[in-house]
Amino acid sequence: MSKTSVFCVTAACLVLAAQSAGATAAPAPNHFPLSGTYMQNVPCKGNGKDDAALKVTISSQQIVSNIGVCTILDNKQDGKSYKLHVECKFPAGPMVGDLTFTPQPDNTVKFVDRDKTYNAVLHRCPQ
Repeated sequence: MSKTSVFCVTAACLVLAAQSAGATAAPAPNHFPLSGTYMQNVPCKGNGKDDAALKVTISSQQIVSNIGVCTILDNKQDGKSYKLHVECKFPAGPMVGDLTFTPQPDNTVKFVDRDKTYNAVLHRCPQ
């Protein structure tokens, strides 16, 4: 049984489905490797001239973008990937779904929804 919802990071929407089973526990919330500010599909300039519509901020508790705020309800590590079960609050109402983030050696993070209908590369901004 699966639930399907829509989650928008920027203008593109992600179709999300129920979380997969069998993942292992993620690191403690105070050491969340995905925490940071990112630009979606473009490198971060870090000079204040980045497109705000492409900005994504991730903490151990939430994901914030120009479209809305998603609360991280569950966080599981599965190999090198992190599977996040989220509840997003958008003007149209709340939506629940699952996202997978996979850190890459070049300091980017591959992002994909459960159904793989949308993917992006998040480029980490300097601290």
